[in-house]
Amino acid sequence: MLLDGIMKKILLQCKFFLVAFLNMSYNLIPNPVRKLYLGLFGIKIGKYSSIHRNCRFFHIGRVEIGKDSTINFGCYLDNRRGIKIGDNVGIAHNTKIYTLGHNIDSPYFETKGAPVVIENDVFVFANVLIMPGVTIHRGAVVLPGSVVTKDVEEFAVVGGNPAKYIRERNKNIENKQSYRYWFAL
Repeated sequence: MLLDGIMKKILLQCKFFLVAFLNMSYNLIPNPVRKLYLGLFGIKIGKYSSIHRNCRFFHIGRVEIGKDSTINFGCYLDNRRGIKIGDNVGIAHNTKIYTLGHNIDSPYFETKGAPVVIENDVFVFANVLIMPGVTIHRGAVVLPGSVVTKDVEEFAVVGGNPAKYIRERNKNIENKQSYRYWFAL
């Protein structure tokens, strides 16, 4: 029994070391090669998509990104419960996507969480917080500094803390969110 506990602690420390190595090392690799490198850690990135420098992963794997999508610099990707991002998604700098937290009503304060899903043609502006279990549906826009605690409907523009519906977005989307610069900020 004691040996099992020690082994679990050692394995957990090994996982933390691997995640720290990933966060440090992927910044040194130019963007076109970075996608292949992240794939070694189980992170799936679609055609013409990219994750820019200085993002932080919380786990190995559990991230899927469709085609023509960009995650800009300085984002937190809490992939402990999974993050799925669709096609043609833009996520601006310093956005934080969380999938795990704590049960504040429990005397044991245990963790609880759920995956985050961001569907096709979504744009998330800078400094947004997306909380565990949220789905941002197709074509939605999240304005800067918003805290998204509930699902966002298709083509909705939301903003604020907590994020609230502001208006509907134009449904004619023709742009691509593919920005694969070698050393983007």
